[in-house]
Amino acid sequence: MIRLEHILTPGRSQVNVPGGSKKRVLEQIANLVARDIPGLDAHDIFESLVAREKLGSTGFGNGIAIPHCRLAGCSVPVSALLRLDAPVDFDAIDGAPVDLLFVLLVPEAATEEHLELLRQIAGLLDRAEVRERLRQAQDGFDLYQVVLDTVDGH
Repeated sequence: MIRLEHILTPGRSQVNVPGGSKKRVLEQIANLVARDIPGLDAHDIFESLVAREKLGSTGFGNGIAIPHCRLAGCSVPVSALLRLDAPVDFDAIDGAPVDLLFVLLVPEAATEEHLELLRQIAGLLDRAEVRERLRQAQDGFDLYQVVLDTVDGH
């Protein structure tokens, strides 16, 4: 089973990311991942995330969104974690603006893996103390460390 700590890196964990709008945040995500993963194109990532959002918002409630999509050219699951400098409207189910985004990109064929990783992310972010620690993180490494600590059962 693939675990979150194997698909997230400190470099793809960022705090104080400028938000502005849902679309702008999705662009930031696409650029961040494309810079970090050779062979993935920022435009393709952005288009896939936007297409997924059109099916229904990935705003999860409690200021959390889990933008995710299947992506051609993606050979292994990739994750990123962003805390915005200011919350943005994400059409979340509870209407609350979003400041924490846990991103998941998976290969086109990875259905079971995809669902399992989404369950892990949702379970993690469902916990108020985890959300609070993510919001208190000083930098990207701290953000990443919160995820590591939490999946290790701390």
